[in-house]
Amino acid sequence: MCAPKCLLEEARKVKEDVQPGDMLLVESTPADFGRVAAQTARQVIQQRIREAERSNQMEYFQRQEGEIVSGLVQTINATGVTIGLDMKAEGVMPNNQRIPGEKLKLHDRVRAVVMEVKDGTRGPQIILSRAHRNFLRRLMENEVPEIYHGIVEIRAIAREPGARAKVAVSATQPGIDPVGACVGMKGVRIQAIVKELHDEKIDIIQWDPDPVVYISKAISPARVTGVYLSEDEGARTATVVVGEDQLSLAIGRDGQNARLAAKLTGWRIDIKSLTEAASDALVKMQSDAELAAMLPAAAEQMPLVEEIRAKKAESRPITPEEYTLLGQFVDRVERRMIQVKEEASREEDERIAAARADIPAAAFGLPLEQVAGLKEHVFNILTEAGYETAGQLMFDVKTNANKVLGLAGIGSKAIQNIEESLAALSFPEPEAAPAKEEAAEAAESAEAVAAEETPEAEKQAERKKEARKVVEKEEDGEVSKDGVSLDELFQMKPEMFQTAGDADDDSGDKKKDKKGKKKGVALEFDENLGEVVTRKKHKRGAGGEEEW
Repeated sequence: MCAPKCLLEEARKVKEDVQPGDMLLVESTPADFGRVAAQTARQVIQQRIREAERSNQMEYFQRQEGEIVSGLVQTINATGVTIGLDMKAEGVMPNNQRIPGEKLKLHDRVRAVVMEVKDGTRGPQIILSRAHRNFLRRLMENEVPEIYHGIVEIRAIAREPGARAKVAVSATQPGIDPVGACVGMKGVRIQAIVKELHDEKIDIIQWDPDPVVYISKAISPARVTGVYLSEDEGARTATVVVGEDQLSLAIGRDGQNARLAAKLTGWRIDIKSLTEAASDALVKMQSDAELAAMLPAAAEQMPLVEEIRAKKAESRPITPEEYTLLGQFVDRVERRMIQVKEEASREEDERIAAARADIPAAAFGLPLEQVAGLKEHVFNILTEAGYETAGQLMFDVKTNANKVLGLAGIGSKAIQNIEESLAALSFPEPEAAPAKEEAAEAAESAEAVAAEETPEAEKQAERKKEARKVVEKEEDGEVSKDGVSLDELFQMKPEMFQTAGDADDDSGDKKKDKKGKKKGVALEFDENLGEVVTRKKHKRGAGGEEEW
C-alpha cells in the first residue's frame, strides 16, 4: 500500500499537480554523460538496428529461394546487374544469369528468380537469375492457373535462354488438355511468357510414359517416321528416323532442336534420314546372314531398296510409294535388331545369375586376406582394384576373366595363382537341423493322422489297458479315493477342496444341514463300456442304509 503513495510523492516533487494515472517524463541523463559517450551510444544503437534489419532480410529472402521477386535496376557494370528489392535489400544478377541479347536500363522494373541467399559481411548476398529453367517454371505457374492448382503438372523443362525452350506437361485429371491449358485462348497465356523472356520461343509438348511416343513428340515440330531405342551398358540411345524434308527441321539450327529434345527426354538422340537409315539397314542385312534368314520378307525387298538408293544417288525423283517401302524395310530390320539385343541381354543375365548361384554364399563373407596361397604382390594388386572378398574375385574370374587379367601387374602366372588359391578353398555346408526338425514334425503329424484313422475296436482296447493301469495304481495307493492322481492333487488350488460342509465346520457349528448329504466316490471298471466309471454313494432312509 505504501509503494503507490511513495511513487506519487516522488512524482509531485517534479510536478506538483500530477495525479494518479498521469504520464510524467523525467530526464535521467547521467551527470558525466558527455559528447563522446552520447556518440558511442548512438553508434551502438544504430549498429543493433542494422543487425536486426539484416537478420530480417536474411530470413525473408531465404524463404523466397526459388520464387520470383521484382525490383528496380540500380547499377549495370561488367560483372552483373544490381537490383533493388524489398526491405531495402539488394540482389545481384551475374552476366551468365542474364538472358542473352536482353538490354536492361536503369530504373527498369524486372522480375527474376532467387537462386541463392548467402550471409555476407554487409548483409545477405542475394543471387538472382533470369536464365534458369526455374524462372520459366514460376512464370508458367503464375500465368496458368491449372499448373498453380496442380491440375496440370510440369514434367520436364529444357531451355536455352533467349533462343528456345521445350516444356513437357501432363494432366493429373482425365478430360484435361495440358497443352491447350498452357497455350491459352489464341495463345494469350504463352505469349505473355514469351514477352517476359525477350521473345524466347517455347514448345509445349505432352509428356507420355512410353519413351517412343515421348521422343517423337519432343522432336516436334518435325514429323517422325520411327523411333528405335537401344540401351547398351547404361547408355540410352534413341535412333530417330525422319523423312528427307523433315531432317533439317528435326535437327534445328546448329542442332538446337535435337539438343533440347535430348535434354528434355534424358536419351541420347541420333537423327537419321529415311534413305540413310535404309542404307544402314541394307548393310546390316548383307553382312549378317543369320539376320537375313530371320527376315525373309525384308530379304525380298533388298533389290528394290538398292534401286531406290541408286535413284537417290542420281538425284532422280522418288515416289511416295518408294518412301513407304523404305520405311517398312527399316522398321523390320531395326525391330529385329532390337529383339536380338534383348535376347542376348537376357541370356547374359541368366549366365551371370547361374555363375553367381554356383559360388557359395559364404565366399562373399570371406575376406580376401584369408585366402591361403595368394601371393603378396597379387593380393596388393587385387586390393587396390577394389576386391574385398573371395566371392567377388571368384565371380569375376568365372564371368569376366579379362577384367582380372587387365589389371596392371596381373599376368598368366598371377591368374594361375589366383585360380589355384580359389580352387583350394572349401566351404562347409550349413547344418541340416531345420530339415530334421521338419521331418520330426512331419512324423508326429503322420502318427496323429494314423491315430485318428485307427478302428474303434483298437481304441476300446487301448481304453481297457488304461483302465487296468488306473485300477492297479489305486490298489498301490497312487490314486486318491475320488479318482484323482497325486500329481494332479498337488496342482489343485485350495479353493477346490472347500465345500459347503467344510465352511460349516470352520464356523463352529457341528450340526449338519438336513439338506447336506454325505457323499462317497469309488472307481469301478465297466466291462460293457470298456472304461473306468465313478460310483457315488448316497445315504437314504431312516436306517442310514447306503445305496449305490
